[in-house]
Amino acid sequence: MKAKLLKLIRYNALGAICLLAPASVLAADESHGQLSSADYKFVTEAARGGMAEVQLGQIAKDRATDPAVKQFADKMVKDHSQADQQLTQLAAQKGVTLPADLPATEKRETDRLMKLSGAEFDRAYMNHMVRDHKKDVKEFERESQKAHDPDVQSWASKTLPTLQEHLKMAEDIDTNVKNGTSSIIQ
Repeated sequence: MKAKLLKLIRYNALGAICLLAPASVLAADESHGQLSSADYKFVTEAARGGMAEVQLGQIAKDRATDPAVKQFADKMVKDHSQADQQLTQLAAQKGVTLPADLPATEKRETDRLMKLSGAEFDRAYMNHMVRDHKKDVKEFERESQKAHDPDVQSWASKTLPTLQEHLKMAEDIDTNVKNGTSSIIQ
């Protein structure tokens, strides 16, 4: 009787371990560190977006023909690299590991842009920059007001004016490349 009881306890304990292990592994893989799920989502999306801006900026520096587009691309690489460094430090302080890869949509956009050249590249790149920065400005405005973590809120607030500047520049250059006119960024 005692042996049967011990065997039953072992099986139940083993069953409980098997049921709980996947949940604990899943929780470890999706750890938000010290951040709420909303702040974690914002931070990881901002990291991916920043990586995409830098990568696309590098491509544009090489492929663009319009001097203003090249200058804008250089600014994207510089500004987003700086913001990415700040975000990496913030994430480390909060116990968050940032993603190391681009989202599938950005990979597709990169592949699409790599097939273009000349004025066609300039128009496509600037159009993407306008769309992307409109989305970014909205997300950063929301997070600068509603973030749960004060450090995330502060980083979003400090980064927002740069993104707003990028959007304005992107819109101006986009209009110029669509009209076939060029101007150097001031």
